[in-house]
Amino acid sequence: MNKIELAKIKQKALEAHIPIIMDDTLAVIKEELTKSKPSKILEIGTAVGYSAICFTEFLTDGGSIDTIEREADRVIEARENIIKAEVQDKINIIEGDAVEILPTLPGEYDVVFIDASKGKYPFFLKESLRMLAPKGIIFADNVLYKGYVLSDYNKHKQRTAVRNLREFLSELQSNEMLETKVLEVGDGLAIAKKKN
Repeated sequence: MNKIELAKIKQKALEAHIPIIMDDTLAVIKEELTKSKPSKILEIGTAVGYSAICFTEFLTDGGSIDTIEREADRVIEARENIIKAEVQDKINIIEGDAVEILPTLPGEYDVVFIDASKGKYPFFLKESLRMLAPKGIIFADNVLYKGYVLSDYNKHKQRTAVRNLREFLSELQSNEMLETKVLEVGDGLAIAKKKN
């Protein structure tokens, strides 16, 4: 991986206010990936490809990442970034809406990283669980959503996203197949490990 290019990709995204994974969130995920050494990762929400590029460092030899993005201009930029970072042999971008694409994927993935439309997190969880390998891990970013999820926030504008994130967290924490923790890093990170 070309780390100089990666730093440029990060800088450009921050300047353009494109939401990319926060440093403290990335640090926690890197720690987990170092231990789990995944060979197949699924990312829901590519944006400009920054997080997928970061994750390639932790793949086993021959490992790969499938990442889904529905915005065409983001797909173009992500493809360019992945080539610049010299990891195009490890990342496969699937263009389209994750709600339509996920049910068509056969799985199995060691790691799923959810970082897309907040209102769709419960659906993403259902599909992720279907494809998660034994002892697999689900990471979900932005689950506390500016603190709204844990507060009594009820403004109309974000109500659906907040309600669905609450439902998502409740499903994660009540699922007996998973060992779940929610960390207050970045904008909230859920880590759910499949017990076997």
